[in-house]
Amino acid sequence: MSFVKGEILGVAFDLDGTLLDTETLYKRFWTEAAVRMGYPMREEHALMIRATAAPVAEAILKEHVHPDFDFYGVRELRRVIMEEYVDEHGVEPKAGMTELLESLRARGIRMVVATATQPDRARKYLDMVGASHYFDDIICANMVPHGKPAPDIYLLAAERMGLRPDQVLAVEDAPSGIRSAHAAGMHRVLIPDQDQPSDELRALCDAVVPTLADLIDMI
Repeated sequence: MSFVKGEILGVAFDLDGTLLDTETLYKRFWTEAAVRMGYPMREEHALMIRATAAPVAEAILKEHVHPDFDFYGVRELRRVIMEEYVDEHGVEPKAGMTELLESLRARGIRMVVATATQPDRARKYLDMVGASHYFDDIICANMVPHGKPAPDIYLLAAERMGLRPDQVLAVEDAPSGIRSAHAAGMHRVLIPDQDQPSDELRALCDAVVPTLADLIDMI
């Protein structure tokens, strides 16, 4: 681990799969929407585009699913059917979320969310788990020129916190997010969600831990 306890002044959290147990929903509804529209998409393809900027995700799905994959059409159908599900069933926090956020707030550590999810939905989901009030800001992909894995979103997160990137810890569950934070010059912790990291991805992380609660004694 290349940071020591007490030197982190801000934490930037990914949302889906990191703070919230929503990646399973994205995986399910991306696949369902694509199949409804006639594309042979599987859950493994949905995992490939986790937290990834739309142009990059579109290229991945055209390569791995179908060369004429209607990315934006499928994405809109996925959004509609997933929101119908969430409105009825809600979303769940990841294990240790509240304990960690309470601990960081008590110590005066600044916190933001850095997510590919649109602002209104990000806040809606955080409201559902009672977590919106912990965060100074919500930084979304539509606020920057390039989404993850480009560094833009994490550079803006550090700027909004008034901190240097090396004073900030990024907490992520997805490869594209770790690569984004690495490119931004932040410290990085991975909490695996849908799969385990490769050796290459582990090498980009300061630490890999099972749950959010494991960070309480590290930061």
